[in-house]
Amino acid sequence: MTEITGDARASAASTHGAVFPRALGDDFGRLHPMMQRRFGVSLDRGYACIGRGVMTSVRRGPWWTVPFLQIGRLRNILIPDVGRDVPFTIENHAYVDPFGRETVTFVREYRAPGRRRSSRFDATMVFDPKRGAVVDYLGTHQHLAVDLTLEVEPDGSLLLRSGAQRFREGWIDFRFPMLFSGYAELRERFDEAEGVFRVRLEVRNRVFGFLFGYEGWFVSEFPDATEAPARVLPKRHEARY
Repeated sequence: MTEITGDARASAASTHGAVFPRALGDDFGRLHPMMQRRFGVSLDRGYACIGRGVMTSVRRGPWWTVPFLQIGRLRNILIPDVGRDVPFTIENHAYVDPFGRETVTFVREYRAPGRRRSSRFDATMVFDPKRGAVVDYLGTHQHLAVDLTLEVEPDGSLLLRSGAQRFREGWIDFRFPMLFSGYAELRERFDEAEGVFRVRLEVRNRVFGFLFGYEGWFVSEFPDATEAPARVLPKRHEARY
């Protein structure tokens, strides 16, 4: 059972419905049909998206970027791993969080060469109806709430950019200084010729430059689902956007 923190009265009224279609509006229809299916995961549609593929390249910045990444490892946010042709999975499940918000998981798991244990990036995304925007809670405890901007590109791919980040923990509530974090840019598209999804992520710090990134491909299946399995849920839910 996950921990519930924050003031539930601070959350908006129950927000049901697919996160990305609500955020993109009419632009959602400009996505490639397979991208619409992938980012249309919701309780109403009754399916999940399970992707399996290969990270052809997992990179990090110079040695002095490692402290940033080691901090992120503690909560499955950023990982100081490197490697090539690393198998990975990504799981997208829809569920209603304790504050009545429909939420979609983005849990990526892989094991880099030489590692005994798998590494994970945990994220859960909700739609903020007041701002009409997607908020990405990063990590196992939803400590970081990150604003996302979404853009549908001419080829039907999706570009996601991260913006302001806010740290939430009990009575602690502040805008996270970007000197100690990074801005992420993620592109995802469907490759019709190969029948796979292709993804590329880069995280950069404005002062220190490139921190972390990966690129790769995966195939997806869309099993029937009415709830998210416990293994992908955060250990703590945060009410505040």
